[in-house]
Amino acid sequence: MKRLPCFLYSVFVLSIASSAFAQTQLVQPADFAYLGAFRLPGGEDRPQTFAYGGYAMTFCPTGDAGRSGDGFTGSLFVMGHDRLPYGELPDGNQIAEISIPAPVNSKDLGAMNTAEFIQPLTNAARGLFTEYDEIPRVGMQYLDAPGVGPILFLAWGQHFHEDAVKQAATHAWISTTLNRPNAKGAWFVGDVSLYSVNGYLFDAPLQWANENTGGKFLVTGRYRDGGWSGQGPALYAFRPYDANGKGAANNTRLDCVTLLQYETSRNSEDVVSKSMRGYQHADEWEDGAWLTTKNGKTAVLFAGTKGVGAKYWYGWANPAGPEVPCIETEFVNDFPTCRKADGSLCPKSDLGGCDGHNDYRGWWSSAFSAQFILYNPDDLAKVARGALQSWEPQPYAAVKLDQQMLLNPGHVEEDMIGRGAQRRFRIGSIAYDRAHDLLYVLEPFADGAKPVVHVWRIL
Repeated sequence: MKRLPCFLYSVFVLSIASSAFAQTQLVQPADFAYLGAFRLPGGEDRPQTFAYGGYAMTFCPTGDAGRSGDGFTGSLFVMGHDRLPYGELPDGNQIAEISIPAPVNSKDLGAMNTAEFIQPLTNAARGLFTEYDEIPRVGMQYLDAPGVGPILFLAWGQHFHEDAVKQAATHAWISTTLNRPNAKGAWFVGDVSLYSVNGYLFDAPLQWANENTGGKFLVTGRYRDGGWSGQGPALYAFRPYDANGKGAANNTRLDCVTLLQYETSRNSEDVVSKSMRGYQHADEWEDGAWLTTKNGKTAVLFAGTKGVGAKYWYGWANPAGPEVPCIETEFVNDFPTCRKADGSLCPKSDLGGCDGHNDYRGWWSSAFSAQFILYNPDDLAKVARGALQSWEPQPYAAVKLDQQMLLNPGHVEEDMIGRGAQRRFRIGSIAYDRAHDLLYVLEPFADGAKPVVHVWRIL
């Protein structure tokens, strides 16, 4: 197997900055104008349903050419219900192409428009990533490049990657004609931990990539709860084909460039000095986009559900209330199972567990918030060039989204996803229409077990 390690890309003259990015105008929270939401088509029968799905989505500018009159051109490729292990649903994570109806600014599902299928839910990733079906982590990005596209890049992993026998390649591409996928790959991204690379995919501006990453314009990463991927979102740039559009050999470890990588909790119990500011182990960063607006503003955006409570812990939601930790006592001597928001340890009085909890063990915070967080691309360029350490960039702003969210109006699976302030999984995948400054955001469990798609215009 060919091995090409990931590295911090070096250039000969670090002081030279592109005139196009020398005075970066950054997207600000006030630049996000909410337009409304729309519903997804189809029924509830798995695997051909969007229920329990919505964790990979990408925008296609040429899709649905006949519906340009409403101002929302193009189409969206969206993944449906996740695969399930032990043979229960091996053909999950099917992909569909849907139209984009005009969003409606209402929390009444009945008032919203519903998208239509352009291509039905299809098992387009059949034969790929067959090792990964235990809480899959997935990403998808449309690309139309000379000699390559149009194609869909895929990233794929799962919740646990501990079994060395099952540490398979994580990235591939398929055709946008879903019933004829013609798959290429799969490949590894350098020697990077599988926990850090298979949760999302998006593209960087080609000029930026040429100046900072040797032309590697596809970016991938992941945040895995508990900090196993790094205590904040991770990001790596790569390119899986040559100048002639020829894809790398299967199982190649692709050359990549580090853009963002915080310290992992497996290496250090310090959750402050090399972590994202305000970090909590219960954070969930589901997807990202590289924003470049028509009026010259830019940002690297991550979307997800931020732990914002006074305490966070490993265990369960406490029936006594969200402000009271419910600790898994089996692990209190193995790692810090409860912390305050500032990263300090909880008092011993919090470590006794609780009675009456449900079976959904994991990382919980006493409160969560749906958010976008924004990074300056100049900081990521400095990491790529070796002028900053990979853990030094920090978000310069956050956009809070709960006011626009429906927040599980059908009260579906509340034991699993939480209630009230402790509602988890508020944000799924996102997709970016760069030509029209539109950001599409999936909210899981907003229409029964199905997501809805929210739309923001970036001013």
